[in-house]
Amino acid sequence: MQMNEVKDELLSSDIRQLGRLLGDAIRNHLGDPAFERIEHVRQLAIRFRRDNDEAARAQLSDALQALSQEETTQLTRAFSYFSLLANIAEDQHHIRRTRAHLIAGSPPRQGSLSHAVGNVFDAGKADALETFFEDAFVSPVFTAHPTEVQRKSIQNCQMAIARLLSERDRVQMTPEEAEQNEEALGRGIVTLWQTRLLRTSKLSVMDEVANGLSFYDHTILRELPKLYSSLETMLAQRDARWEDAELPNFMKVGSWIGGDRDGNPFVTADILRSTLQTQADKVLDFYLGELRKLASQLSLAQILNACSEPLRALAERSADASPHRVDEPYRRALHGIHARLDATRVVLSGKGKQAEGVQPYAAAFELLADLDVVQHSLVSNGLRALARGRLRQLRRAVKVFGFSLAPLDLRQNSDVHERIVGELFAGAQPGLVYLDLDEEQRIAVLLAELESPRLLTSPYAQYSEETTSELDIFRAVREAHVKYGKESVPNCIISKAASVSDLLEVALLLKEVGLLRQDSREVDVNIIPLFETIDDLRAGPAIMARAFGLPFYRGLLESRADQQEVMLGYSDSNKDGGFLTSGWELYKAEIELVTVFKEYQIKLRLFHGRGGSVGRGGGPSYEAILAQPAGAVQGQIRLTEQGEVITAKYANPEVGRRNLEVLVAATIQSTLLPQAQLQPKASAGAGHLAAMEELSGTALNAYRDLVYGTEGFEQYFWESTVIAEIAALNIGSRPASRKKSTSIEDLRAIPWVLSWAQCRLMLPGWFGFGSAVQAYLAAHPADGADVLRGMYTDWPFFTSLLSNMDMVLAKSDIAIAGKYAELVKDKALRDAIFTRIRAEYAATLDALKLITGQEELQQANPLMQRSIRNRFPYIDPLNHVQVELLKRFREGKQDAAARTGIHLSINGIAAGLRNSG
Repeated sequence: MQMNEVKDELLSSDIRQLGRLLGDAIRNHLGDPAFERIEHVRQLAIRFRRDNDEAARAQLSDALQALSQEETTQLTRAFSYFSLLANIAEDQHHIRRTRAHLIAGSPPRQGSLSHAVGNVFDAGKADALETFFEDAFVSPVFTAHPTEVQRKSIQNCQMAIARLLSERDRVQMTPEEAEQNEEALGRGIVTLWQTRLLRTSKLSVMDEVANGLSFYDHTILRELPKLYSSLETMLAQRDARWEDAELPNFMKVGSWIGGDRDGNPFVTADILRSTLQTQADKVLDFYLGELRKLASQLSLAQILNACSEPLRALAERSADASPHRVDEPYRRALHGIHARLDATRVVLSGKGKQAEGVQPYAAAFELLADLDVVQHSLVSNGLRALARGRLRQLRRAVKVFGFSLAPLDLRQNSDVHERIVGELFAGAQPGLVYLDLDEEQRIAVLLAELESPRLLTSPYAQYSEETTSELDIFRAVREAHVKYGKESVPNCIISKAASVSDLLEVALLLKEVGLLRQDSREVDVNIIPLFETIDDLRAGPAIMARAFGLPFYRGLLESRADQQEVMLGYSDSNKDGGFLTSGWELYKAEIELVTVFKEYQIKLRLFHGRGGSVGRGGGPSYEAILAQPAGAVQGQIRLTEQGEVITAKYANPEVGRRNLEVLVAATIQSTLLPQAQLQPKASAGAGHLAAMEELSGTALNAYRDLVYGTEGFEQYFWESTVIAEIAALNIGSRPASRKKSTSIEDLRAIPWVLSWAQCRLMLPGWFGFGSAVQAYLAAHPADGADVLRGMYTDWPFFTSLLSNMDMVLAKSDIAIAGKYAELVKDKALRDAIFTRIRAEYAATLDALKLITGQEELQQANPLMQRSIRNRFPYIDPLNHVQVELLKRFREGKQDAAARTGIHLSINGIAAGLRNSG
């Protein structure tokens, strides 16, 4: 048995056991005939996937077609639940392997904090770390998108099962304890089996807020402070200068949930207020719980240990009059802090109780000051060890989370801002038709109004529902800044930003509600353009240069520490131009933005709108950050965490901690130890850049010709995928399309990508690459292949691009995709389009293998190969079932059971693929 097989035997054992317990639950609930039917399909699927047995494929197809609607639903549920259990087993195995690596004292793994810090010290750049942390900012941002198909109840069941598996790894059990663990696993799987997979009603925005905040309970509130502590300890062990040093708050976890209004009419001012109130309640409840635990631990008697005068004063101010604690000043002080925090909770979230005479904290820094009194007293009286436990984590939590928990971003489409500004001008200056002005005229009108002390809005005017709603949102932000602090809502993002006027329109709206002061040119939120389409990415650097050249706008940046954030959209640029061109245009935009910002001496922070799937900018975060062009990171980066990826990364505390570490480690590496980046003036770099430009041009033409230039492609897409059924799922508060149409242009990128993933074609993650390489080799017959191989070997950007495409292709299955193509009614249309897709798929596979030297997909990634081997025999039948159900449904069998079966299959396939949307 090879080494990898030995290491993976525990995973195989876990999967077998979970599968057996699921089988027991199915047998007990549905009976032996149902179990045997499901088992027969499972064996056929394994035979076909393992041995490529065509006889097994035919038998599998016959067996699935013979199932009744009820039997189909049973099978779909069984295979969906197995995928969920396989996810749990894989996550636990990853944790097991990581822990074994650490216990053995092996060298730090790439992507770990210890690896990154060690590299910096080894390179003699330890002095640069202090400067790095002073200016660093790393922030994953949670967003709510309709790819999170799992119910919260299902996630809770999974976490219970994961805890039981983890217990077996960490505890040496007696036979009785092992038996109890096995029984508990069985109960957990029975509970999972009996828990409904699908939601019966559509999620509200506040449901999404609650789902997002649950990951703070599981992971963020505890693991992020621990990360800071671990890093501080790691630095102190290497350099005495870091002894007792406390790092600045360089990492926070942000959110869009409850503030993202782009295409979501359900996000209102009241929803924003409710979101902020819910966040405040979450974090204050956490602090209160930690204070109670801390008070129970710090039972220090004054007669046995002295305390500082400030601590004694804090204890005397406490209302704690218990005679049992009269000589326990730390407990009394913490009781007083708890009482003030309880009063604060009443003010900020409407919950808790306010004792008579107890004053709430006005801001989080006041709470921190009281906790600092406790900490300084312990340290000054020889009890440093007690200050480094729960108290240390709580102090860091207060620094990071404050009273608002997570910085909440606003986002709205530039078209909406444009219409509102037009309406305000029409009311204040009759005869001025703002929407008829060209760009230069708009800039002039907006600047004149921004310089003016007057307001356009009037309390006596009647405005449209849209304008009233948007202005109310901004007013709610101003309220939030007063109530929770300016860090509660720090950013305003402009979707589909395409001009300087798009930036100034938001500035004008901020001025209308007092978030921008015209006299001082001070603005309370960051105005952030989001460049999404290919054209917008190409225009972005020039737009920013034009804005920086405006004295008024430059004045606003001075109030924001001369820093400008720019968001780059991976999803819409991919839907617009395809995988290869999207990646290349994003890369070029970053290079040009770095140049522009350097010229105007403005600090750049990039916000990467990455999705879960490769088709939306997904893929491993560590490699993606290291692959950024020179100067694009510089210690600061934000990136979105979307849909089902949030669950995959942050539901498990250890996995979540690892993902947070990866972001910090990659940012340190990219800033202080950048990999060799291509420079246009260098001969090799210039050649690679030119080759990439050539590849991108061909890929763009191939992609757009298929998607936007082929007559009937829209019909093909809607008939060969589950897009219509996805739109009907209760998996998000946001509509699937921006408008009520079937147009691909109006469709959101998320359901676009999810639909192609469901049919196992993954088209947005690879289409066009094969044509591009074929054309390049034809144009450069002498050295083309060597150039492409050199790009793969020497250029992190190109390496990461092909690595992600490799993963997408490994999860694709052209044969299964062909089954979905048969759903297209027009045979001529079906044959014409699928023939093109199949040819491009084959060309892409050949091109990838030629450049990388691989003989098979994911050859360099045995972990992914293992995952595919374990789970695909359970996903394949779900695809076959889904096709059969779609046929029946579209032939008129549209009862509730048929619809439920289709939705169950969508859920199961998404769970199996994991990063599908």
